[in-house]
Amino acid sequence: MKPTDYNFRVKDSIIGLQFLFVAFGALVLVPILTGLDPNVALFTAGIGTLVFQFVNRGAVPPIFLASSFAFIAPISEGVKTWGLAATLSGLVAAGLLYVVLSLIIRLKGDNFIHKLLPPIVVGPVIISIGLILSPVAVNMAMGKTGDGAIELIPFDTAITVSMISLFTMVFISLLGTGIFRLIPILGAIIVGYTVSLFMGIIDFSPVSNAAWFAIPSFTAPEFNWQAILFILPIAIAPAIEHIGDMLTISNVTKTDYLKKPGLKNTLLGDGLATSIASLFGGPPNTTYSEVTGAVTVTKAFNPAIMTWSAIFAIVLAFVGKLGGVLATIPVPVMGGVMLLLFGIIASVGISTLTRANVDFNCPRNLIIVSMILVFSIGGMIFNFGGVPFSGIGLGAITGILLNLILPQPRKSDHIL
Repeated sequence: MKPTDYNFRVKDSIIGLQFLFVAFGALVLVPILTGLDPNVALFTAGIGTLVFQFVNRGAVPPIFLASSFAFIAPISEGVKTWGLAATLSGLVAAGLLYVVLSLIIRLKGDNFIHKLLPPIVVGPVIISIGLILSPVAVNMAMGKTGDGAIELIPFDTAITVSMISLFTMVFISLLGTGIFRLIPILGAIIVGYTVSLFMGIIDFSPVSNAAWFAIPSFTAPEFNWQAILFILPIAIAPAIEHIGDMLTISNVTKTDYLKKPGLKNTLLGDGLATSIASLFGGPPNTTYSEVTGAVTVTKAFNPAIMTWSAIFAIVLAFVGKLGGVLATIPVPVMGGVMLLLFGIIASVGISTLTRANVDFNCPRNLIIVSMILVFSIGGMIFNFGGVPFSGIGLGAITGILLNLILPQPRKSDHIL
């Protein structure tokens, strides 16, 4: 069967539920960490996937869209600074940036985005995302709130739970086979939750207080220029990640999705899915590598399977008890998972630089990477017209500008 052939079968619905199971751990992790509603994230993942399929209906890649890890830090900072509704306006704008990029690609071709966002810029931006988040993971692993201000669980208990969760994730990633190797996050949460249950640190009141059927806590965005300008540059990293995912699924299915439907359409679908998700109060969407891995293992290329995954996600979003169960997951369980996860994000950035054979003997490259890392992680703030730029957004803008204005190296430009 060709990947683009729609063929609805009962078997496909079962596989679709399995693929949602693969995505579930990462899907709900983002809202749990950022204070968003996990049930809303389920709903918007389903809606986003359907929107993506509609935009690319001429040649639909078998992919599933859900919560993007790249936005964890900016969402957390945005909610703390401007509130959730204002932050959502920034996330809507991030999706619209994808749309603009897709239109430019439609006019100028794929090479434009590679010139604007080369590995020398994208790599350190991704590294910054992982490293900025690392203190949050450490604090939660030790039983504290993300900022480390309050101890929620005694240190000895918390560190035991978090380390068990961490090493469970490591072992599943290394030793798991087949479909099980694709669910290290979910496996770690289940094991960590079980240990927490025996240690008596789980409060089940959110489950008992939750109704079986409940409308997710949808939140509408409120326009805020500062939040928009703060979050907008961060969309650079997942935009590049999207290109990598399209290459991966093309290799898996032996179908060139960069040719048809092309980045101009896949990026448009991703952008619309992200903006629509944010209109409901959900996190930005991105193509899920975990599900692509499941497609590789199962050879289930029919895009109708992802339609079933999306439908199941939407249905589960209205199960109130599910949100209640997710709310009972102890802090150190999530902290243990994040210790590895955020380190992996930083490692992906390093890998981006390595695969591109970036020459670090070249002063130009050293300057670009150094400024992105220091501005992103060091706390640098620039004010433009009263609007502060800091963190990953400032680092991304700095990298883009330096890459455009710094002269290309001569052959003699290197550091001995």
